[in-house]
Order: sequence, then C-alpha cells, then structure tokens
Amino acid sequence: MELPPNCWNIRVIRWPCFLLCNELLLALSQANELADAPDTWLWLKILENEYGRCSVIEAYDSIKHVLLTIIKYGTEEYSIVSKLFEEIDFCVQNGKLTATFKMTVLQKIHAKLVLLVDLLVKQKNDPSRAVNLLQALYELCVREFPKTKKSIYMLMEEGLAPKNMAADEGLLFENAINIPGAEDVDFYKQLRRLHTILTSKDSMHNVPVNLEARRRIAFFNNSIFMNMPRAPNVEKMMSFSVLTPYYDEDVLYKKGMLQDENEDGISTLFYLQKIYEDEWRNFMERMRKEGMDDDDDIWREKLRDLRLWASYRGQTLSRTVRGMMYYYRALQMLCYLDSASEMDIRMATQEIASHHSLNRNRGAIDGAKPPTAKNLNRAVSGVSLLLKGHEYGFALMKFTYVVTCQVYGRQKAKGESHAEEILFLMKNNEALRVAYVDEVELGRDEVEYYSVLVKYDQKLQREVEIYRIRLPGPLKLGEGKPENQNHAIIFTRGDAVQTIDMNQDNYFEETLKMRNLLEEFKTNHGIRKPTVLGVRENVFTGSVSSLAWFMSAQETSFVTLGQRVLANPLKVRMHYGHPDVFDRFWFLTRGGISKASRVINISEDIFAGFNCTLRGGNVTHHEYIQVGKGRDVGLNQISMFEAKVASGNGEQVLSRDVYRLGHRLDFFRMLSFYYSSVGHYFNTMMVVLSVYTFLWGRLYLSLSGVERYAKNQSVSNEALGTILNQQFIIQLGLFTALPMVVENTLEHGFLPAVWDSLKMQLQLASFFFTFSMGTRTHFFGRTILHGGAKYRATGRGFVVEHKSFAENYRLYARSHFVKAIELGVILAVYASYSPLAKDSFVYIAMTISSWFLVVSWIMSPFVFNPSGFDWLKTVYDFDDFMNWMWCKGGALAEANKSWEIWWYEEQDHLRTTGLWGKLLEIILDLRFFFFQYGIVYQLGIANHSTNVGVYLLSWIYMIVTVGIYVVIAYSQDKYAAKQHIYYRVVQLVIVILVILVIVLLVEFTSFKFIDLVTSLMAFIPTGWGMISIAQVLRPFLQSTVVWETVVSLARLYDLLFGVIVIAPVALVSWLPGFQAMQTRILFNEAFSRGLQISCLISGKKSTE
Repeated sequence: MELPPNCWNIRVIRWPCFLLCNELLLALSQANELADAPDTWLWLKILENEYGRCSVIEAYDSIKHVLLTIIKYGTEEYSIVSKLFEEIDFCVQNGKLTATFKMTVLQKIHAKLVLLVDLLVKQKNDPSRAVNLLQALYELCVREFPKTKKSIYMLMEEGLAPKNMAADEGLLFENAINIPGAEDVDFYKQLRRLHTILTSKDSMHNVPVNLEARRRIAFFNNSIFMNMPRAPNVEKMMSFSVLTPYYDEDVLYKKGMLQDENEDGISTLFYLQKIYEDEWRNFMERMRKEGMDDDDDIWREKLRDLRLWASYRGQTLSRTVRGMMYYYRALQMLCYLDSASEMDIRMATQEIASHHSLNRNRGAIDGAKPPTAKNLNRAVSGVSLLLKGHEYGFALMKFTYVVTCQVYGRQKAKGESHAEEILFLMKNNEALRVAYVDEVELGRDEVEYYSVLVKYDQKLQREVEIYRIRLPGPLKLGEGKPENQNHAIIFTRGDAVQTIDMNQDNYFEETLKMRNLLEEFKTNHGIRKPTVLGVRENVFTGSVSSLAWFMSAQETSFVTLGQRVLANPLKVRMHYGHPDVFDRFWFLTRGGISKASRVINISEDIFAGFNCTLRGGNVTHHEYIQVGKGRDVGLNQISMFEAKVASGNGEQVLSRDVYRLGHRLDFFRMLSFYYSSVGHYFNTMMVVLSVYTFLWGRLYLSLSGVERYAKNQSVSNEALGTILNQQFIIQLGLFTALPMVVENTLEHGFLPAVWDSLKMQLQLASFFFTFSMGTRTHFFGRTILHGGAKYRATGRGFVVEHKSFAENYRLYARSHFVKAIELGVILAVYASYSPLAKDSFVYIAMTISSWFLVVSWIMSPFVFNPSGFDWLKTVYDFDDFMNWMWCKGGALAEANKSWEIWWYEEQDHLRTTGLWGKLLEIILDLRFFFFQYGIVYQLGIANHSTNVGVYLLSWIYMIVTVGIYVVIAYSQDKYAAKQHIYYRVVQLVIVILVILVIVLLVEFTSFKFIDLVTSLMAFIPTGWGMISIAQVLRPFLQSTVVWETVVSLARLYDLLFGVIVIAPVALVSWLPGFQAMQTRILFNEAFSRGLQISCLISGKKSTE
C-alpha cells in the first residue's frame, strides 16, 4: 500500500495498485479488438475508466524510464531505444498509432516485458538472460510491430538498427546493460509497482474467499460514503456503556459438547467444520504456526483455542463479549491517532512490520514457544504496539461494558463451569464488568438481596467488588429479562447506553463509527433531538441451513427496509431489537428502558419504544453502522420464537400503552403504527379466518343444495369458481416475502434478488412462510381470546439432530395439525358433494391453494427436520409416539413422557380465561357440529328427506357409539386382567349386535354400505367438537364420571390425528431418494456432502 516517490516523471495520478488491477490487461484486449479502428475510437474506449487511462500512461512512462535506465547512456543501443520511443510518441500525438503499428503484437510485447521486469525485481545477476529478453523485445518492436516491413538499410537510416555490423562488436545489448544496484531503493520500489500493474490479471484476484469477509468489506466501503456526522476526538466524544442481559446460556462450548455425536454420528465440531470450512483451515494453519505438530494434538494442546473458535461461531456469551470489546480496542486506536503525528505513525508501522517479521523468523528458526493467550490477544492486530499508555485511560473513561449475569453469584457458590468461564472473560477483557444479584442468608429463613458489580483486577489477579447495593426484596417479580436489565442499569455510565442481546456480535470496523453515531444525539431529526438511535442488524446465522437463510432474509428486510421507512417518513419506529442506542439520562428519568410487568410485558423491547413515543421522545434509524445478530436456526426454535412474539403482540393489543398511542397519534401515524405492530398479526389472523370462512361457506352451499341450484340457473359457472379462488393467493405467504425481494434488490441488484427468490422457492420457502403464518395466527388468536402469554426459551444451539415425531406432535398438534386436518376434511367433503367438483379443472383451480395450505401445515415439520424422511427413524418415531400416547401420567410425570400430562397442559389457557373467553371458545367449537348436520341429509338412509327429525335421529348414532366405547372400556378395566374370557365375550356380543343392526338397516331401510364411510366424516368432527366443549367445561365435569370418558376419547382422537399425520411421512420415507433430496434442501452443499461421507464411514465401521 506504500506509494513510492514520483521520481520517474509519471504524467498522471499514481493511484493505489489495487485500483489499477486488471486495467492494463483490459486496455490490451481493447486494443486487440480495435486493431483496425482509428486512434480516437481506441482512446475513447480507454477513457471510459479513469483508472484504465492512468494505468496505460503510467505503464508506458515507467517502461520507457526502466529501459533507458538499464541501458548505458551514450551507447548505440540507447539511441535506438530512444528513437523507437520518439517514433511511438509522434504516432500517438498525430493519431496514427493504429495505422502505423499492429495492435495485435502488443500482447507478445507485454509478455516479454513481464519477464524482463520480473527478472529485475528478483535482482538476479543474470545479464545474459536480460540481453536475450532485450533482443527479443527489439525484434518484436522493429520487425513485427510496424505494419510496414522495412529493410535493414531503412532501419539504419531511421536510427533503429546499428550502423556498424562488424562481427567483433558482439550481440546487440550485450555490452550496453547497467542494472542498478540494491542500494537504489526508490528504483526497485517503483519497479515492483510496475510489476504489479503489468501482472495484475484479475480485479477479483485478491478478493477474500470467505463470503462474510466480502460482505463486511463491501458494507464498510459503502457506509463511509453515507451521510454521517463528523467524528470528534475521543477526548471530546460522548461516553457510553453497553448492557447485555444474561441468565444461564452457554458462555463457552465445552469439550464434550463439541465431541459428542448425535444418533446420526454428527458432532457439533464436525458440523462447524463443514459449515465454516475455509475458516477451519485458517484456524488449523494458525495453530500449526503456534507450535502444534499434529492435528490430533489440538484436543490436548490447544483445547481452549478450539473452544473459543467454536464458541465464536455459535450464539454464546463469549462471542458477544468479543464483539462488544471491539469498542474498547477501537477507542484505543482512535485515541492514539488523535494525538500521533505523521512521523509517529510511520515509525510505528515500521515497528509493527519488523515485530511480526521477527516473530516469524524466530518461530521458523529456533521453534520459539507459542505466545500465551493473553499475549496472543494483545498482538492480534498489532494495535497495542502503537499505544503510548494514556489511550487505555481514555478508552476506559469513554466506554464500559456491563454484562448483567443474574445468577452469577449462585453459580460461583456452586462452583459451576459457567462462573469460571465468566471469570475468564473478565480476566481477558479489561473494560468488562459483571453485575449480578447476591443472595445473603441471615438465618431463620431471612435472605437479603444485593445488586453487585464486579471486575477483574489485573494487579491483584482476582475478582474485586466495585459496588454493592441492597435491594428491598427478591429481584424477579415480573418478567426475568427486563428485571435483569433494570437492576443493572444503575451500573452503566456515560451519556448513552446500547442494549445488546446475548446472541449478538460486533465488528471492529463498525466500532470505529460509534463516535459518529453518538453525535446524532446533538442533531435535530425533525423538530427535536433523538432519544433512541436505531441501528441496523446483520443476521449472521443465515449460512447454517435453509431455514436459517429464510429467517435471515425475512429479518434483514424488517431491520433495514422496514425500519428505514418506519423512522422516516412515517415517524412510528419503536424499539424492536437490542442494538439500539438510548439517551441514558433521558430514559433514567422517565421509567427506564424496560417494563417488567408479568405477562403483559413479555415483549419488553417494544414497550421502551411505546414509552419513548408517549413521553415526547424521538426514535431514528441509521444504516451506516451495523451490529451482528443471531437468529433461531431450527423449525422448532423458530416456531417457539414466533409463538412468543405473536403472544407478545396479543398482549400489546390488551395494553394501555397501545390504547394511549391510538388516542394520541394523528390519523396517518396511527395507521402506520397499526401496520408496523399489532396490525401485521391481526391481518395475518384475518387472512387465515377468511380461508376458514370461505371453505365453510362453500361447504354449506354444496351441502344445502344452493350451489347446485346456482349452477343449474347459470350458463357457465367456471369463471365464478376461478374468481372466488383469487383470494387464496395471499395465503401462500408470497406477499409476506415481497419486502424481502425489494430489500435484496436494493442491496444486491434485481437479478441477484430474483435468483435468490427462485432458490428459496426451490428450497420450499413457501412451505416455511405458510407454516409460520399458521403459528402466528394460532398464538395471536389464543392470546386475544384467553391471554396467558408466556416466555418460551427457544434455545440457540445448532440443529443437527433429528426431532422425534412425538416431539413435533406435541409442539404442532393444536396449532397446525388439527387445523390442517379440519381443512382437509372440508375439502374432501366438498369434493364429494359439490356439483362444481365434478369438473376437475374447476375444482383444482378453486382448491389448489387450500390444499397447499393443508400440505404445508402437515408436512413442514418433517420437511425441515434433519433425517425427517429416513425410514428407520420413522418406524422408531412411531413406536416412541405410541409409547408416549399410552403412558399413564403420574405425579412426577412430564409432558414429554406422558400424553395425559401434555393434554392437561394444553388446556392451561382455558383455566385462566374469563367468561367471555369460554363463551367464544364454545361458539367456535360449535362449527364441528355442522358436518353432522350437513352430511346426514346426504346419506342413503335419509332417503332425500329434509325433515329436522333426520338430524335429531342421527344423534342416536353418537349415543350408541359412545355407549359401546364405554362398555368396552368398563369391561376392559374389570375383566381384561384376571377374567379375560368375560372381556372377549363382551366384545363378541357387541360385534354381533352391530352386524345385526347393519343387516336390518340394509333390509328394511334405504341404508347403503357407503353410508358407513360417509357417516365417519359426519360424526368424527362432532366427537371432536364435544371434547373441545368438554375441555372448556372442565371445572364442572372433572369431578364426575363423564370426565374419564372425555379423557379416553381425547386420547383416541389424538391417536387418530397422529396416524393421519404420520401416514404421508411414512409413504415419503418408504420411497427412495427423498431422504437425500431433503438433506440437500435443508443444509448447504458442503454439509450435505460431509453428512453422506460420515454415514458411509460409520456404516463401514459397523460392518467391520
């Protein structure tokens, strides 16, 4: 990057070499293409790029200077070369270059010049080779380059050939070379620059292989051209703190966590090696340079480094701490640059270069001992070698990082590994402070609670206490996370506080812009200064799997395009995430940055924005700085996160904050706020409800005969059927992906955005977005009806293990599976009785998107489940599901062990709901009785009667069915164990009676055998409706005999639903090829290849 002095009389600006890469070669190719064109055409082509023009002129002037330098002045060869350059200059000035010379020969001349300059740069004392190259250049320039062939006599007359051709004179250039010595430093600096310009073959040649490195460089380069305030000196900048809440998540990955393999033989380390393959190679190369001989020794000699490497690629506290401590290092470097002179910087860079080269030489010659972890951290970038001493004090004055580890005191008392790892982080990060709640037992069940702030003292080499503040009582009265933030906010310092979640990261180049961002607090944005500075997020988990990519793309559009528009011009941006920077003094005097009331403030982030807007604050958004953010990477994690956010939005609808905002915002801001918060979830719920309403309406029209009548009265009803289906397009989740496509277009261009969208569809993104829509609808609607939102710990690990069918059923049975089966039954019944369904095209056009909804809600948990279509796993999963279904629940049983415990937990929201909630739930459950009401009139036994008595008589069927089940269950409990023969007799009698009744019905009524199947479609939904209503009336029924029957029937229904769901999964698992296809869809290509290799290796080992 060092630019040598201009001592060669270069006529143009000498740009840095990386800007001139490939420009000369591009100009040569253009000259080759325009060989017969006028000079003006060629020159205009080169002038299109300023760097191209400068590279051509600088290369020409440099080559001219080099040749006239290495050839002795006063010799005949010197005059020949001078004359040749004069002729070329004359042709250029008069526009006759292409008319006089063959442009196609320039490629050959360039190749010889590269060889000559390379020989000179290496400073090899080989005059004979230099002579040969000069002679070859002479032959090309004199014989082949001109378009007009000239004889030797003509060349001699023009001064382009030696006039004395005597034999004793020797070869041309043999006695005329004088190569400068090594002491001519400037000559060789400029020569190396010429060599770079001549040989840079590709402008992308030095672009990093790592995609994340490319993204960071590109964003940083783009961001420095954005509008941002001028940064003050570190001494005059606003001081700030960073606050991170932490409970008991992973700090560092342990050795066992990295080594342990799941049932597929995949360990976490293997997974990371395949996902971050290039980074793993770089890490192993660093470890070898630090003295590791064998790769297998990494578990013994470099275990701590290995754990850190893996932890920095997960969502761990160590990754967050490393990222936030870049602020400390950046402030130190900026403070040095503020006070250092140009001479100081030049001398310091030379010292760094000599220091690194000395370390390399030591390691290579005498095998020096590798540096310790502390020295290694200090010498990561060499910045510490620049510092004079005062920079550390300034950085500590301007920056503090507080991690509020709520249970750190308890972890220390128990000697847990988390406490040791947190101490390790404090030891290696000078500006890190840890706040926690200390519980002091005084005896007689008296406990005192203290908020404590500690740090690691480098001189004393131990943890020391800074502050201890007594609390009036236990900390956790409300929601855990906001309470954790509130008790530690007093330990922050400075004018601003940035709230950072535990799954975030930061980048050194972005921390350099923090001074600029803080200056925004001094600038008016609109009519007042900002109180919250919104910061852009970069989701770094997008490369883990296709699901993580979908989530990352969706989140990116929200935190960029969405936040940008909400902040300006809509002015309704709230606080949606943790990278935002708060005006600390403004918020400390207005209720703090978190509301912690239990349940209602489960989404604590956005209530800070509500509070700010209601109290006259101003929230802005700035995109020239970004912070890393991790997201959930597995479908179960994503669904729990979506459930938490949807439930939180349901609670917001019920909160007084939203009520006040609705009253105080003007009309346009109120509509904007509605769309950006609760309205999004409400609209999603309305979309799904419209699907339900439409399908139930179509079912009613077909069963009541209205549709048949309308068809008979209409000439053509196909157009009507197609038009009615248009509303279903929105249910595919395609419109929810539209902002993502727009943001990708803005960031990367239209064609890459279209290609990314196409790849997402090939990886079944529509399945995922449609499934997520169902998750949001279910939990938002449940919270609106019954309340009871709760925090759901999603877990932030890597998803490489197969989730069992029982686990998926527990998670999605009520939110997706039951609803999908209901819609499937409606579509099946409609296909049986609708006159429009007789036309296959019309039926497909009307219902294809509805069937897509059904399939996505049922199959998505298995499509996005690792090894979801493995036949053996499907068989084992079904056995596990059956064991879970029939396991008796005890006092200590858990939901994942017993169906009965899970079934009771699924009803918890009905126990806490009010009267109106129960009434609405019963009204919604009444829809299941419509199946029976509509279908019984279609049975053959009804004989086309429309009398209400048919419906009333159909209830006899329900009563008899339930009675038979009760008799069988009673006889099983009484006789199955000891008097088995009696139990068989009861079964035989029931079977004979049922057959007898069927025979009598066939003989004496219009009953048909198909009525048996049709009646199942009528009475099974009725039974589910009765069970759902019984759950609402549980307080009245639980103490009666009826409740045991309800529980038994509910078990049978869940068993039936499980079989319906697993049937298509089993079919796809049985078919060959689907497992490999699913793995390829779910994970990226490298991991898919590694997974197959691992399976082959494990299979080979087992056979041996």
